[in-house]
Amino acid sequence: MAEEQQDEDRIRKAYSKRIRAMQIEQQKKEIVKRYMTPDAYERLMNVRISNPQLYSQLLDLIISMAQSNKLGSKINETQLKDLLARLTFRPEPKIEIKHK
Repeated sequence: MAEEQQDEDRIRKAYSKRIRAMQIEQQKKEIVKRYMTPDAYERLMNVRISNPQLYSQLLDLIISMAQSNKLGSKINETQLKDLLARLTFRPEPKIEIKHK
């Protein structure tokens, strides 16, 4: 009986945690949508599907830029591509061949 109660409590806590995470995600999406053109927002949602980790980084970056007033106007698709390129940039590794 006590184990069943503990299981129910764990399930309730997990459910509450998931609901709260979904609410936070929805709030972030609404904030970001205000600062983006429809095309850019659509691309952002495509990133969310294909790469959730990159989406999260991009969302946080856009929100922080908005909070620090670094956005002059709405982010368009080209600007979003530039942000994506900055987040995913990896320098080419240099291969050196030394001859004896």
